[in-house]
Amino acid sequence: MSKLFVVGIGPGGRENMTLKAVDVIKKCDVIVGYTPYIEYLGDLTDGKELISTGMKGEIERCKLAIEQVKIGKNTAIISTGDAGLYGMAGPILELAEDIDVEVVPGVTATFSAASELGSPIMHDYASISLSDLLTPWEIIEKRLDKAAEADFVITIYNPRSRGRKTHLEKAIEIISRYRDKNTPIGIVRNSGRANTELVITTLDSIDFDSVDMLSVLIIGNSNTYVKNNKIITPRGYEIK
Repeated sequence: MSKLFVVGIGPGGRENMTLKAVDVIKKCDVIVGYTPYIEYLGDLTDGKELISTGMKGEIERCKLAIEQVKIGKNTAIISTGDAGLYGMAGPILELAEDIDVEVVPGVTATFSAASELGSPIMHDYASISLSDLLTPWEIIEKRLDKAAEADFVITIYNPRSRGRKTHLEKAIEIISRYRDKNTPIGIVRNSGRANTELVITTLDSIDFDSVDMLSVLIIGNSNTYVKNNKIITPRGYEIK
């Protein structure tokens, strides 16, 4: 019986893909995904039937993947990071009927970026996307406010695009109501890829123009600090 695998491929580099993700993709007949994400797979796509769509084609991709399984082909639909976080797992499970579905986890951009920055999410954290394509901006603002008030470390996804140039500035303004201006922030562009760019700055010193959709921001809580050019959020262990 054919099966649909919803696969998180990590941030983009092969070294950050799980062994299971690689194994599943090797065994599948068809790979479905956003065009640049398929390119991240490199020679893993050799001999596979490839089905790709452009930006905003998520539901189309899901339907195409489901169709391939129904005609008897083992199929992988891929997401960067983890498929269950802003990925394809949700819509696939909502649309799928009478087919076998397995979600294969992946390394999120948060975890990849955190490892490059040090240990900024050693304690409780919240993950918030600034994209208002599917979520009203008023709700995003409320989530930012509550997460900042609760002193969560905050990871910001989809921070700034050509159509959303001021959303990040508004988000930082909300967070600044509850955080000191010197709160450390890590900005990672192309996390987990060959051309990774890291910046460690503070809440009041962000270069907004340098941030784009390939960037992830990790904003520290009230206890976060920088040591030896690494961001650290202490868990509370007694360090002697």
